[in-house]
Amino acid sequence: MQKLLITILVAGLMVPALSFAEKGDIVVRARITHIAPDESSHLVSAVGDKLEVDSNTIPEIDFSYYFTKNIAAELILALGSRHDVNIGGSGNNAGAKLGSINLLPPTLTAQWHFNPDQTIDPYIGAGMSYIRAMDRNLNLDTAGITVERNMFGPALQAGADYNLPNKWLVNFDVKKIWFSTDVSTTTKIDNLDIDPWVVSFGVGKKF
Repeated sequence: MQKLLITILVAGLMVPALSFAEKGDIVVRARITHIAPDESSHLVSAVGDKLEVDSNTIPEIDFSYYFTKNIAAELILALGSRHDVNIGGSGNNAGAKLGSINLLPPTLTAQWHFNPDQTIDPYIGAGMSYIRAMDRNLNLDTAGITVERNMFGPALQAGADYNLPNKWLVNFDVKKIWFSTDVSTTTKIDNLDIDPWVVSFGVGKKF
């Protein structure tokens, strides 16, 4: 029995201890992010038509700063997310492809980590997104169509870090972002609510 206890103790000492986030820590995460628009279109020019925005998966990096072990701020950055825009519905223009837009969506959230110092560290958060349309031109036949250059919207998130030895972690995160844009030719033709779900998975490191 004594030999068994000594063996367990030695084995435990050889396993690197988990390192939990503390006040002043910075966490850098690299993630794969899937952006799935939950759009609502209000075309005013054609009965039965609506705008549809497709999904995209992109690489993303984020930075978190821990004010305390419970409270952190997270800045989410991405290179840009390109989405095809088409006309759906049952109208005369259904099936038309309008092109694509490229959106840059930095998001800042404040997080509450309600179960720190555990292997699984869940959190919830809220904040704001700034969406910049870097490529905003669409076309239908010969008619030029544009979306707004700058958009803002609130964001909610929930996720969890799975703490690993040597200050590494695995992360899963889900966000809901609400924002809309005016779609115009020479006049406004739509108020498009894009409202995407943003689902991310990746790894991180504490510093």
